[in-house]
Amino acid sequence: MSEQGEQQEQQEHDQGQDQGQEPPGGPALGRLLQDLASEMHLLGHGFAGASGLHTTDVQALLAIMRAAPESDRSSSGGITPGRLGEELGLSSGAVTAVLDRLERAGHIRRSRDTADRRLVLVHYLPGAGRMAAEWFAPVARRTETVRAEFTPAELAAVARFLGRITGELADLRRAR
Repeated sequence: MSEQGEQQEQQEHDQGQDQGQEPPGGPALGRLLQDLASEMHLLGHGFAGASGLHTTDVQALLAIMRAAPESDRSSSGGITPGRLGEELGLSSGAVTAVLDRLERAGHIRRSRDTADRRLVLVHYLPGAGRMAAEWFAPVARRTETVRAEFTPAELAAVARFLGRITGELADLRRAR
């Protein structure tokens, strides 16, 4: 870390102590992360139930939606069933069952890749995104309310931490 970065972190630490706030350490931070993960899981489970889906179906739908091009989230991106299985840790048979349920429910469609007709691509349908957007709109509003309480520097630190821990945990999961 650069000397300037160390000085900035020390200033942020000192400011937190001046306000009587000691940043949470090891176990306390771990507990906060577990609580966040639990609440997110429960919200996803609630969405699954309200949508008539299995929780695995919701995870698959989210992965399919993430495969959409960043430049245009409204268009339907594509992911191969094999890549979806890798991302979710599912067998090919389980992926087929999930995709069959999502297709019957009108959330996704399968098509052949135009460049390589041997490949099947899975795309989410716009209606699936609208349903999720409606369900999670209150989550987005509350997230924005909380976000507004933090300075840009604090948000940058939070974003850096969350990005790093998410990457580390994804690497750990793939290595197992």
